[in-house]
Amino acid sequence: MKQGKTSRGIETVEPVGLRVLIRKDEDRKQTKSGIHLPDKMEIPTITGRIVSISAQVEADEKYPIARYDRVLFHPKHAIPVDFEGDNRLFVVPVEDVVAVFRRERAAGDAQGKAAGSKDAEGPGSAGPSGGADDER
Repeated sequence: MKQGKTSRGIETVEPVGLRVLIRKDEDRKQTKSGIHLPDKMEIPTITGRIVSISAQVEADEKYPIARYDRVLFHPKHAIPVDFEGDNRLFVVPVEDVVAVFRRERAAGDAQGKAAGSKDAEGPGSAGPSGGADDER
């Protein structure tokens, strides 16, 4: 066997156990009212998008999260992943995901889906706004 050349594939990070991989949103340098903050002061964010979900979490119906969902998470147990230069990836225990942001669908859209299928809202949904296929 030749050891000189090795093929390089795409490196991925897959969380194991009851964990998810989250790309943290960028810290804001401006308030909602438009006030610019000094460089050393940022509004800390604990929101981000789910990049990857462990097989164990994906198979468990207790967790109504899906890939690309925007979530609010508690950063205390978040483990930074040194995978990119800006280091915004974190492996987070699923128990530390405290909320999922959902958009309410327009009334016509929700009625159209309900008319087309009895199970239009899917498992784990809390009404018309609770599916994993929300706008992202």
